[in-house]
Amino acid sequence: MRKIVSIILLLSFFTSCVSKKVYEDLERKYNRLSNSNSELIDQNENLVAERNKLQHDVKNLEGAIQDLNDRKAGVEQAYNAAKDRLDKLIASYDALQTESASELTEKANTIRQLLTELETKERLLETENTRLLKLQSELEARSQTIAELQDLIATKEAKMNALKNAVSNALKGFEGKGLTVTHKNGKVYVSMENKLLFDSGSWAVGVQGIDAVEKLAVVLVQNQDIEVLIEGHTDNVPYSGTTIIDNWDLSVKRATAIVRILQNKGVKPIQITAAGRSEYLPVQSNATSDGKAKNRRIEIILAPNLDKINQLLGEE
Repeated sequence: MRKIVSIILLLSFFTSCVSKKVYEDLERKYNRLSNSNSELIDQNENLVAERNKLQHDVKNLEGAIQDLNDRKAGVEQAYNAAKDRLDKLIASYDALQTESASELTEKANTIRQLLTELETKERLLETENTRLLKLQSELEARSQTIAELQDLIATKEAKMNALKNAVSNALKGFEGKGLTVTHKNGKVYVSMENKLLFDSGSWAVGVQGIDAVEKLAVVLVQNQDIEVLIEGHTDNVPYSGTTIIDNWDLSVKRATAIVRILQNKGVKPIQITAAGRSEYLPVQSNATSDGKAKNRRIEIILAPNLDKINQLLGEE
């Protein structure tokens, strides 16, 4: 009897501590993170599209350079032919010094015309050389950007693969106990069913659940540039207790309970965001008890920092 009274008093104490302002702050923080989550997925897709676009631009530039090289070769050929004609005419002019004035005048006019043509072709050749150098410089810049993007994407993917492996190894002892680790959309998802963490209607983490979360915290402490989103999920059965309002409250309290454990084990608060999703993001149908069990879960979403990639795309 004394234990029951103590639990009721403790539940009342926690209920009084969760003010409407705290709930609204958590909801606003979740909305910001949800938007950021969607942006990360979009950015991941946009990176591939941007890389493909840059590669397409490189092919176009290479074609333009080849065309300019061909045109340059044609201009050089015409220039050399004209120069040969000029040399021959000058030689002929010298030989015809003794010929009539009219013939000399005709030859002089032809020479002047050829000199004018040569000057025009020289200017055209200089213009084409300038354009060619500009295109080559642009091609080098774009090729460097593509290389940097590919390196950053590969580094990000390698880091997330390594993180996924580290998390899987740390939580290996919980396989088959309602815990899964997956890598998709450039992020790592750790899903823990409530049977591993909570009793029905409760947000107090059990001993086994604390052990699992603390093992995850060890990995996160070693990856302080990873953003951590904790999402609480419920099934569609309405909350029937009296200490909180509904499944929204329950999902938020369960998420923040996980946050407390991570923070207590050294994960920086700036890395973590807690959110409650209530019953509105099920992974299976709530028509069966097994489906409901799958839907009652905590999702821990680990996302990379994309600042360097965004900075590179901004510079581009």
